[in-house]
Amino acid sequence: MRHLFAALLLVFLAARPGAILAVAAPKPTKALAVGAAKMNITPAASELPKSFLGIYDSLYSRAIVISSNNQTVALVTVDFVGLSQEVAGRIIQKIGKLTSIPAKNIMLTATHTHSVPFGYTSEAFESKIANSVKLAQQKLQPARMGYGTGVSYLNVNRNRIDPQTRRWAEGPNYEGYSDKTVAVLTFESLAGQPIAVYYNYAMHAVISGMFDMVSSDVPGATSKYLEDAFDNKLVAAWSTGACGDQNPVYYQQTYDLRAIRIRDYAQKGVDISNNMPPGGEGLVRSDPQTAKLLQQQKTLLTSMGQLLGEEVLHTMRTTTRMEQQADIYAEQKTVVCPGRKRLDEGRAGYAGTYADGDSVAIKLGLLVIGNVALTSVNGEVFSPIFSRLKKLSPYANTMMLTLTNGNAKSGYIPHDAAFGTYTFEVLSSRLKPGYAEDAIINGILGMMHNSSVQRR
Repeated sequence: MRHLFAALLLVFLAARPGAILAVAAPKPTKALAVGAAKMNITPAASELPKSFLGIYDSLYSRAIVISSNNQTVALVTVDFVGLSQEVAGRIIQKIGKLTSIPAKNIMLTATHTHSVPFGYTSEAFESKIANSVKLAQQKLQPARMGYGTGVSYLNVNRNRIDPQTRRWAEGPNYEGYSDKTVAVLTFESLAGQPIAVYYNYAMHAVISGMFDMVSSDVPGATSKYLEDAFDNKLVAAWSTGACGDQNPVYYQQTYDLRAIRIRDYAQKGVDISNNMPPGGEGLVRSDPQTAKLLQQQKTLLTSMGQLLGEEVLHTMRTTTRMEQQADIYAEQKTVVCPGRKRLDEGRAGYAGTYADGDSVAIKLGLLVIGNVALTSVNGEVFSPIFSRLKKLSPYANTMMLTLTNGNAKSGYIPHDAAFGTYTFEVLSSRLKPGYAEDAIINGILGMMHNSSVQRR
């Protein structure tokens, strides 16, 4: 009877002159749409500095654009050592002009390959990165996503006590903290066809550092292996985890080649034993031992890409919960920490001396897609900082993207306890001890709180 009365009332109101029927606006859909693309950004040989001998493999910008509930976000990975704040800002601005994606919705991450010219940029380079996002946006299609984690033992803590000198030095520390997690976001069409995979791992991309040639290193080798596995119907984008204190576990050839460079410089009367040997000089490549070490590095590069790629594939296959709908939340903020400047030199093993320096701004980000929280820091974060954040995060699926949306002027970002060690990362850090770890964790947790309030 009540339903009949309601229907008659509607007819009565509609029949009255000037009557206005209020019709609720349709709610924005939470259905996911995803597009992905990649673009070659390798510099021309003529653009390379003299220290580079050529191009070993190509560099790419890989972009994944995700849309839901009237929100669009972009996950962008660039084969590059690190984008300065100025360069990252220009690229993000270009992306915004081409796609209308807000700056706070963009995660622009460097793979941190050390085999590119430091400081290289050009208008064409920046525009190609922005255009990779535009192309991905043009490929948006209904999709679903799933999150899973795997395990890889390719990384290792890289700070240890040298058994001969009993001082801190760079080397594989099998007992030191190292997060072996490979976090994997899989995107596929509603028909189950692959669109993209976004994977996160904490390891420095330094295997090809002694080539003196342009290379995308292990991140590029892994992505290429994954894309080939899907006949290039999928875009595979690496994101750099909290790897400030993490090296590849197999790295001996680099130490051996460094020793050769140190020996050669010593013969010239130059002592670089406690400094990073410069690239592009000091290696006689016709020497059989040098040639063998370089060839072993090339083999390692391919092998590590395949092994990490296989773990990503395994994680994709075992990710069975795929969501077609998701809320999206994005926020960014900047925290400021007290700074210091170093007054002496030396790579590792001895206490440094410091004076007060300029304060250091660290840019943080949060991007929540469904039940996955992608956090970001624009610096080289030590692994224990992320480990602590994961334990405190209200999101069970939490990732940390480092070297994202610029490169802080902090140098490395050690956790508080690490400042008691004389490692090269700690000695070179421009941060005063006792501030950055809490600033990063509390800043990100605050944004997570904001996201939970808005999503209620």
